[in-house]
Amino acid sequence: MENKKVNELVITRTFNAPRALVFKAFSDREALDKWWGPAGMEMYGSKLDFRPGGTYHYGMKTPDGNIMWGKFNYLEINEPEQIVFISSFSDEDGNIARAPFFDKFPLEIKNTLTLTENAGKTTLTLRGGPINATKEEEDAYMGMISGMEQGFGGTFDQLEEYLKTQL
Repeated sequence: MENKKVNELVITRTFNAPRALVFKAFSDREALDKWWGPAGMEMYGSKLDFRPGGTYHYGMKTPDGNIMWGKFNYLEINEPEQIVFISSFSDEDGNIARAPFFDKFPLEIKNTLTLTENAGKTTLTLRGGPINATKEEEDAYMGMISGMEQGFGGTFDQLEEYLKTQL
């Protein structure tokens, strides 16, 4: 049984691809641009500095032309098994900003992505929860868990399709 923190999102997904390839999909800007984000969004103006202390800053353009910005701040990278990063919404310059859809959403989410391989398949486990958040922000985060699970499900569907093109 997994130990789950009270204010934590945990998603597990298995991909029919080797761990090195799945890791590369998270560590390569061109790969991320092809699959990261909600379905129907187009990646816009992304920059990647994939190292501890580095960032991934990206825009996502909606079908109607609106742009939403986000960024990852990488804390730890242990290739090919783990990436620890803080994700945030941001402005065009990379400054942390409130989520455009809900002003009570936490400013920073610490995520730990773990990849394990067995018989050529990779199991991805994403654990994430708010840091430096108020009780109100933590409660808002927990209230959005099912929506985030659905959103990551769609994002990981896109990752699965991307990985098929790389095999």
